[in-house]
Amino acid sequence: MSAAEVITKEEDSKTKVKQEKVHTWPNLVAKEFLCGLLFLVIIFFYSYYVDAPLRELANPGEPENPAKAPWYFLGLQEVLVYFDPWFAGVVLPMFIIFGLMLIPYIDTNPKGSGYYIFSERKFAITVFTFGFIYWYVLIIIGVYCRGPFWAWFWPWEQWTLDFPTPPPLWSPHWALGLLMLLAFFGGGMYYPTKRWRSWYQELGPVRYSITMFLLLVMIGTVVKSVLRLGLNMKYVLQTPWINI
Repeated sequence: MSAAEVITKEEDSKTKVKQEKVHTWPNLVAKEFLCGLLFLVIIFFYSYYVDAPLRELANPGEPENPAKAPWYFLGLQEVLVYFDPWFAGVVLPMFIIFGLMLIPYIDTNPKGSGYYIFSERKFAITVFTFGFIYWYVLIIIGVYCRGPFWAWFWPWEQWTLDFPTPPPLWSPHWALGLLMLLAFFGGGMYYPTKRWRSWYQELGPVRYSITMFLLLVMIGTVVKSVLRLGLNMKYVLQTPWINI
């Protein structure tokens, strides 16, 4: 093969690579602008036919019952039902913020950089989707299922002050609660090291421990919410010093 043919093939390969990429302007920006206009028109039509859910003027002498935060904070307000204020208002938001900050340092997958394909980022997309759906489920519950005194009402039920007294809450013995926590976090930390050993080796012990701890906290939040709604469990671990 002559040198001219080699140079020609290299130029053809470079041309093919260049053809696989497009410029941001006007290809991407124009499409985003058209999508924005479409959603703006939809919002205008929706706002014309559906009135904003405004209520009566606030009266300091008669506080609203139930007193609900704006919808984007209702998820956090709903979490207060299942956990102590120190966890729901301080610890859990702190874990969320620090977890998002640590993503660039934990994620070692070079594939999919700049784009999102499920086949390249199964774990990341699954975890994010799970957390996203859970948070919006909490918001939906706070909007449609919480009535006076933050009692549970199904969306088709009418809010009334005459509702049955909720059953009393209970907590397991501290030894059983401690065993449940150790089994949950210990098993959750240990099982993936055997089931997905290559993933554990790729992350390393430090990145793996941080990732699994944050993931288990998120899963544990969902589990505790289910235990509270289904079994009226107040705490998993109750001691004279700390309640979890």
